[in-house]
Amino acid sequence: MPIAPIEQELAAAEAARQGNNDGKARVCARRAVALATEAWLARLPRPRWHGDAMAHLREIQQDESFPLPIRQAAERLSTPVTRRQTAPFTADPVADARCIIAHLNPLPSKTTP
Repeated sequence: MPIAPIEQELAAAEAARQGNNDGKARVCARRAVALATEAWLARLPRPRWHGDAMAHLREIQQDESFPLPIRQAAERLSTPVTRRQTAPFTADPVADARCIIAHLNPLPSKTTP
């Protein structure tokens, strides 16, 4: 799994969020999930789906083999900013991305030697 690019996207998302650039934070978080999803799909005998980051998030939220909290995180992360008042929306895209990524393939803990 390409951990470095995933962590780079998550770091960029966090920096954007701290800089009050919510749009960029969401895009970077989505890209991190897409990278993790591509790595996860590559390990399967036959990839189940293809597409960009938004397509992967839609697939996760609709696939009942994923636990409900993972599907809900994907739904919040994929909700367009224009629908933030009427649909599930994440205030913390990095946390939702990390939740999905950890489910797909747990990243080694930074505190692990």
